[in-house]
Amino acid sequence: MRLIPREQKFFTMFAQVAANLTEGALLLQDILQNPSGDPGRIGQLQEIEHRGDEMTHTVIRMLNQTFITPFDREDIHRLSSSLDDVLDFVNAAAVRMTLYRIDSPTQVAADLAGLIVRQSQELSKAVALLDDNQQLLEHCVEVNRLENEADRVSRRAIAELFEREKDPIQLIKMKELYEVLETATDKAEDAANVLEAVALKSA
Repeated sequence: MRLIPREQKFFTMFAQVAANLTEGALLLQDILQNPSGDPGRIGQLQEIEHRGDEMTHTVIRMLNQTFITPFDREDIHRLSSSLDDVLDFVNAAAVRMTLYRIDSPTQVAADLAGLIVRQSQELSKAVALLDDNQQLLEHCVEVNRLENEADRVSRRAIAELFEREKDPIQLIKMKELYEVLETATDKAEDAANVLEAVALKSA
């Protein structure tokens, strides 16, 4: 049984939202992996985040105008909001770099961004498989596994900061950057949990 007919407009909308999230996550990873001090890339990421906001508003507006939805209205709202939250924190990480003048982010920060990229890609795959419960759930499990990995990486990195960093200002800057990145992985897990709930309700 197909969970969501492919002609449903929400299916296409969520695919676009997830693709935009992946684009933003990839750009953040590049910014952290190859810092250049170019404010243009930060501005580009903010444009992606604004585009994501517009997409989310479109989903909510369509939800309010649609009498019969492909799955629970509450889940549609939660999924759109949680995907938007991931991108908000992706953008927030880039904003922290500008505000705190972090010119040389650590490899750990880039690694955390890489985990967000992988989560975003898994979410895109899950959205594209809303008509296949079993495969969708496999991608959701992977998103959750990646969140657990990000949690371990973040905790270890913060512990090392307190052990090795002698400059308290630098410590505060990097600790907050790690926490924002880790929160983005939490929000990705939230999105995966909504997708899992949708699949289980329709099983």
